[in-house]
Amino acid sequence: MRPDIAHFRAFYDSRLGTIARVLVRRRLRALWPRVHRMDILGLGYATPYLGPFVDEAARVVAAMPAEQGAVAWPRSGRNRVVLGDETGLPFEDGSIDRVVLVHGLETSDAWRGLLRQIWRVLKPDGRLLVVVPNRSGMWSAFGDQPFGHGHPYSRGQLERLLKDALFLPEIWDSALYGPPSKTRWIVRNGRIWERIGRIFWRHMPGLWIADCSKSMYSPSAGATPTPARRPALAPAPARMKPAS
Repeated sequence: MRPDIAHFRAFYDSRLGTIARVLVRRRLRALWPRVHRMDILGLGYATPYLGPFVDEAARVVAAMPAEQGAVAWPRSGRNRVVLGDETGLPFEDGSIDRVVLVHGLETSDAWRGLLRQIWRVLKPDGRLLVVVPNRSGMWSAFGDQPFGHGHPYSRGQLERLLKDALFLPEIWDSALYGPPSKTRWIVRNGRIWERIGRIFWRHMPGLWIADCSKSMYSPSAGATPTPARRPALAPAPARMKPAS
């Protein structure tokens, strides 16, 4: 079951959510250090991780599924969020350079359709960055924070899923080695947990991160793509306009 939008906001406004955002952002930015003049789309609840790309990319927009709900982002300034159907993203074929999928794959009831739509909207040289809870990690075991919801994955399971959807994981990374505890001293030492975990618990992160390229074959031979639909909250930026 997908968490409500209020659950996401409450978590990322908390001390634990703040340190999680900082630690994961660092890994994502290291994987994509240059996004100049690119169009970036965030899916699921990706807005906590899109901020570092805004000043460099040509366009950054986030699409949130209707069953989750949506909230304006950023909290001040021009809204960059649209509300849509994850199996009918409101963007033209081959119009997006980069997709960041966070709090999306593990809670989706239509993950095949979601990955097909991502394949459709990405450019031939586009890339997909997927963040999911690790099946063997501590963060997937506690449901009082967003990464504890849905279906967590082992690295092998995620790799097979992505390859079946014609995405090739080229770079693997991980994050959140410390426990998802709200205890002050644990939260305060989040960066230390990361350094220790990468040395001693390399296979036990809270999250798996996969940077994937797009295979240039149809994701479903002979299948008719799901038509794009118009966003419900706000129009997409100029270079990412909805399909007519």
